[in-house]
Amino acid sequence: MKRELDEGRTAAGAGDWVAAGHAFVRAAMEGSAEGAELAAGVTVELVPMADGGSAEAAALLAGIYLEYFDESALPVAVRYARAAAEAGLPAGQRTYGHMLVAGLGVEEDRARAVELFRAAAGGGDAYGMFNLAHLVDDPDESLRLLEAAAHEGIAAAGAVLADRLSALDRDEEALGWYVRAAERGHTGAMNAAACWYRDGFGTAPDPVRAVRWFLALLAHGDGDGVHEAIRLVRTGALTEEQIREAGRLAGDPGAAEALIGTALNGTALNGDRA
Repeated sequence: MKRELDEGRTAAGAGDWVAAGHAFVRAAMEGSAEGAELAAGVTVELVPMADGGSAEAAALLAGIYLEYFDESALPVAVRYARAAAEAGLPAGQRTYGHMLVAGLGVEEDRARAVELFRAAAGGGDAYGMFNLAHLVDDPDESLRLLEAAAHEGIAAAGAVLADRLSALDRDEEALGWYVRAAERGHTGAMNAAACWYRDGFGTAPDPVRAVRWFLALLAHGDGDGVHEAIRLVRTGALTEEQIREAGRLAGDPGAAEALIGTALNGTALNGDRA
């Protein structure tokens, strides 16, 4: 998130407030409280741009007001989201569609939301594709939309797609999408990939990759992953070198060494030590 914060500050220094706002929002989405504070602060610069006719500024403002302000900001968020949608901006169409689906500051209108999400998706907006996938009646179209959104980098779309494919007993494909979503930081997909590699769903059992994703969960603040990794290691399924390989894949060699030390307080690892 430091990169996003730095990008935002650089853009702000150059007077590019839309780029700055987007960078700060990305940082906030990664869990940065500073990013959220800076995104809220950028609204002061975005308001005159939006009022002057900038659809991009209006769409960004609507999103910031929705996410980082209280309910008193809803009427203003609606106004800017509607303006951006009416200007034909995909981000505005998606944001206003979201408000219509959820009844946020407007009367709920699912049919109009579908129209807006479809327009946003047609304009290449990945979140528009993702949102539309949850509303269409055709299961095949929903799968296509989820796949398109996942290819555009929406990790949650990949995880949902994997769930849908799993329900269709297309386990090998499902595992592939869990892994892609996990690689993009989706913790639910990390847990699913770890468990599937451990249990051999969609592939032969692969304890190294299982531990890799359990360790990745730990790096994202989920302690359940390390407990699962300890249980797996204590079955004797991995050597010390395999655990180290899992740590290397997870980008956390230190966690692998800690895992080895913890596990060795229980049973030996495949005869590496008695």
